[in-house]
Amino acid sequence: MPTEYTLQEDDKTFKLETVDKEKDLGIYVTNNMKVAMQCEAAAQKAMNVLRTIKRHFFRIDEPNFLILYKSYVRPHLEYCVQAWSPHFRKDIDCLEQVQKRATKLVSGFKTLSYEDRLRTLKLTTLE
Repeated sequence: MPTEYTLQEDDKTFKLETVDKEKDLGIYVTNNMKVAMQCEAAAQKAMNVLRTIKRHFFRIDEPNFLILYKSYVRPHLEYCVQAWSPHFRKDIDCLEQVQKRATKLVSGFKTLSYEDRLRTLKLTTLE
């Protein structure tokens, strides 16, 4: 049962609104302090940027991919991660899935394993 807070001013009493989530400085804070909503929002933003890149570039080589990925996609995945650091496996996988999909955009990389793609591109896992 959530606690009910009130604000009293003169002879009037005001009940404060109860919310399940709040967005502050671009970070979702929920009443249970889990970061799943933040992970999903970050992954969704990064995927939207990734779709735009895929739509506008027919063929992407390694140097161009690294510029595009590090400039436009990865910042969405790492934004303020010190504050909401994901620690559940499902949250980490949610973010990692975006990077897995992104590395497949490089010409000739679809058949390589995820670890080989990261090693070739000199990227680290988001974990």
